[in-house]
Amino acid sequence: MKPAQSAPKMTLTSPAFAEGQTLARSCTGDAGNVSPALRWSTSPEGTKAFAVICRDTDAPSGTFIHWVIYNIPETTRSLPQGIVRAEELNDGTVQGKNDFGGVGYDGPKPPPGRVHRYFFDLYALDTMLPVEPGIDAARLKQLMNGHILATAELVGTYRR
Repeated sequence: MKPAQSAPKMTLTSPAFAEGQTLARSCTGDAGNVSPALRWSTSPEGTKAFAVICRDTDAPSGTFIHWVIYNIPETTRSLPQGIVRAEELNDGTVQGKNDFGGVGYDGPKPPPGRVHRYFFDLYALDTMLPVEPGIDAARLKQLMNGHILATAELVGTYRR
């Protein structure tokens, strides 16, 4: 009997910061406020789309969402820096609402003091998801339930 092969492990990286290191200032609300470029490795067989959620788990009010982006085409292996703030991009990628109340990426601008961690969570999905204007992270997670093939995580930090 042949042993079962495991799905390939996805990795997520960024030229804007290394794992556990400080985000580039241009990706913060204190400077350019542009989304960081992200790159990922291979995905599992059957992947139809990707999604990314960026969250700050150290916010005073609890988890704070900085970015919701989904229906990234399955052939995509990177996102460029500075994605335009629009609900739908030319390739069908959709951006949802962040906890600042806007669409697209809004970078860190935490209260002065301690270091905050920013988790960029990548999801490989077995389906394209329905487009819902103004979707938030909680709703995206509901839609992804049962469709996640693999995940990868990249953590950056920032302190003011």
